[in-house]
Amino acid sequence: MRVTTDLWVSALVRRVFGAGGFAAVVKRGATEAGAVFVLSRGRLGEMALYGPAPQTSYDSARPDDRFFTLLDAGDDSTAFDARLEREKKFDPDIWVVEIEAGAVPVEELLSVKAD
Repeated sequence: MRVTTDLWVSALVRRVFGAGGFAAVVKRGATEAGAVFVLSRGRLGEMALYGPAPQTSYDSARPDDRFFTLLDAGDDSTAFDARLEREKKFDPDIWVVEIEAGAVPVEELLSVKAD
């Protein structure tokens, strides 16, 4: 049984706060199975956008895991906003979670797969 997106996002927010960071759900999507995008902001203004990893990243033995891939990084917030708007037009059921990870790297909070 796959964990609902609502529950998974709640757990992510708790992990971020538990690690001394900050997290906010910017857009709520489909409760059961909405795609999750994570916008990570650093304390010096750097940003990174993570989205669902391609299906080829998943292990058939563990189909319920959630993996992410780095979609973009930089310091231009308008580019990230434009990308998320395009994603929302393509799939209105997406979730957007914004985090400031604090002392813990984002890779410890998300299962990030390299391209």
